[in-house]
Amino acid sequence: MTQHVLMIEDDQRLAGMVATYLGQNGFAVQHAASAREGLDKLKEHASGAAFSLIVLDLMLPDADGLDVCKQIRAQPGAVANTPIIMLTARGEPMDKVVGLELGADDYLAKPFEPRELLARLRALLRRQQATAIASSAAARVLHFGRLELNLDARTVKLDGQERILTAYQFNLLAAMAERAGHVLSREQLMDALKGEALDAFDRSIDVHIGRLRTVIEDDPKQPKRIITVRGAGYVFAKAQDL
Repeated sequence: MTQHVLMIEDDQRLAGMVATYLGQNGFAVQHAASAREGLDKLKEHASGAAFSLIVLDLMLPDADGLDVCKQIRAQPGAVANTPIIMLTARGEPMDKVVGLELGADDYLAKPFEPRELLARLRALLRRQQATAIASSAAARVLHFGRLELNLDARTVKLDGQERILTAYQFNLLAAMAERAGHVLSREQLMDALKGEALDAFDRSIDVHIGRLRTVIEDDPKQPKRIITVRGAGYVFAKAQDL
């Protein structure tokens, strides 16, 4: 799976070299030559395919990289938790300390070897994935792209923003999510929800599916998370790059 990296760096030559090298090693790099451009790109991708990592230069033409790091950590949703590697030509110990205190995950002094940057990026991804796995195991959290289901807290979040569901709707969504990738008939879904308090619409799973789609789909009329399998039932998409 290609990992997307945002590189905020005013040195065009360096950015081009890094983009080429990382591209040969499974990363797709988008370059921003200024702080403003970098923050704009983060906003553009906040509701779509998010960046996996950010490479941030400490000295930018329009802002201090430390301030940019602080602004990123103040962003809403998942953007704020994106791992950041800071680059600097100054190499001052205090810059490193301040950068890490403001939320940077790693620090690399210029000049550097692209393969060292690659190693650090991979290490950050491994650390992030291990943390996510441990957290999910402890809290029973299911992640599907931009969608998150916390089975213990009984919450649903899309792009980090909580979406409100009734108890019945949450149970229906959880039943499908726990069997993601498997087609479930209406009868199987009713069996999974047996014992739930009935309401006027419980005779129709289709009605509840429609309500769920209005909450978790970007376009309920063209659903990509809860998919209808004609003549068979519904399937919750297992792989969601949405």
